[in-house]
Amino acid sequence: MTDDVWKRNEIASPCIKICVVHPEARICTGCYRTIEEIGGWSGMTNDERARIMDELPSRKSNLTKRRGGRRARLNKS
Repeated sequence: MTDDVWKRNEIASPCIKICVVHPEARICTGCYRTIEEIGGWSGMTNDERARIMDELPSRKSNLTKRRGGRRARLNKS
């Protein structure tokens, strides 16, 4: 399978195919886009995509990593 859809004259998707949405921040921990941005990406202009791409690096530092899985959440009181 190839990614021919993104070989057009537009800003490529930042997707790295590790799609896990942080439950509190609602941001993908792979590409750092919001659910709304992911869903609307194909309909956005290059200017809208460029603005989002510029914001992505700062989102990474604000996103806390989850540790401990289900057991840690259940023990959280």
